[in-house]
Amino acid sequence: MIAANILSNNMIPLRTSDTGDEALSIMSDFYIKHLPIVNDKQLLGLLSEDDILENDVSEPIGSYHLSLQYPYVREDNHLYEVMRLIAELDLTVIPVVDRNQNYIGMISLQDLLNYFAQTGSFTEPGGIIVLEVQRRDYSLSEIARLVESEQAAILSSFISSSLDASQSLVHVTIKVNRQHTSSIVATLQRFGYEIKATFGEREMLDGLQERFDSLMSYLNV
Repeated sequence: MIAANILSNNMIPLRTSDTGDEALSIMSDFYIKHLPIVNDKQLLGLLSEDDILENDVSEPIGSYHLSLQYPYVREDNHLYEVMRLIAELDLTVIPVVDRNQNYIGMISLQDLLNYFAQTGSFTEPGGIIVLEVQRRDYSLSEIARLVESEQAAILSSFISSSLDASQSLVHVTIKVNRQHTSSIVATLQRFGYEIKATFGEREMLDGLQERFDSLMSYLNV
C-alpha cells in the first residue's frame, strides 16, 4: 500500500511550453483540476485550474505563478499519507517522486478511490457496527476479543472523532465477517459498549454504491 503501486498509466504531465488552453483541454479530458509540470525528470510544481484562469490562457504555463506550494509524495509513502495530502490540499491529482526527487508519475483521486474500493474491507461480505466509546477507554484489542468470542472476526476498523482534543467520545466503526450481527451487538452491549448503528451487507453495499456513484458523477462534471 505505497504510492508507487497505484501510479496513473494514462495521464502525462505538462511541460512549461504548454499553454493554458492545452492544459485546460487535458484536465477536461480526464475530469481533473490539477496537473504536474515536469522538465525532463524534474518536478517544477503542480498547476491548478484556478491558476490557469487567473492568467492568459494563450501563454505558456511556464510564465504562470503557481498557487500551490510544491505538493508531492514519495514513491514509498503509504497510501494513507497520499490520501491525507489530497484531502488536506483539496487536490484531484498529486505528483510522485523517487528517492532522488525525480518525477515518476502521478496519482489521481479516482485512482485512490478505486484502489480502496477493491480492497477486502469493501469487497468481503459482512456487517458493520458503529460504537461510541470514551476516548480513554478505547481498545481495539478488547473489541476484537469480544467479536471473536462470538466466532467472528473484524475485517476492518475506522475511528472518527472531533478535531477538538477536549471531546471525550470517539466513534469506532468495525466491519465483521458476518452479516447478521445481533449476537455480536448483544455481547458488546453486555460489556458496556454503546451501539450507535448497525448495517447489514446489502444495506452497506447499497450505501457505498450510492456514495461511489455520486462521487463519480461529481468527478465527471
